[in-house]
Amino acid sequence: MNVAYTGGCACGAIRFEIAAEPLMQNDCQCRDCQRKSGTGHGSYLTFPRKGVKQAGEAKLWDIVGDSGNLKTRAFCPTCGSPVYMTFSAMPDVFTVHAASLDDPSRYKPQAVTYAVRGQAWDHLDPALPRFDKMPPM
Repeated sequence: MNVAYTGGCACGAIRFEIAAEPLMQNDCQCRDCQRKSGTGHGSYLTFPRKGVKQAGEAKLWDIVGDSGNLKTRAFCPTCGSPVYMTFSAMPDVFTVHAASLDDPSRYKPQAVTYAVRGQAWDHLDPALPRFDKMPPM
C-alpha cells in the first residue's frame, strides 16, 4: 500500500493529502518559476487530480506561462507559502511544490523543464533529462 503524500503551507492553514503516486517530478526553469521561487527554478510533483483531498482556503492568482496557457498558483493568505498549481490546459492534474510536502525527501526529480530559460548559476543534476519546454506527460 502506498503512503499518501501530505503537506501544506508553513502555518498549517492549508493542507493536502494525495494517495496516488506522482505522474511527474520536475525542476522547472521557466521565468515564472524563477520569479516565484526567488532562485533559478521551482521543484514540483504533479499528480492525478482525482482523489486529491484539500483543507483550507487558498488565495489564487492566474498567470500565463511560457507555454501560453493559463496556470493558477495557490498560496496561503496568512503565511504566503506557495502550495499548489493547476493548469487550464491540463485540468486533470494537480501540482504541488516539493517544499510544501511534510516529507520533502520524497521529491525525486525526473527532468528539468524549460531548460532554455535556465540561469548559468542554477546548477541542477546534470544526469537529469533536459527539455527546452514542457514534454508531454
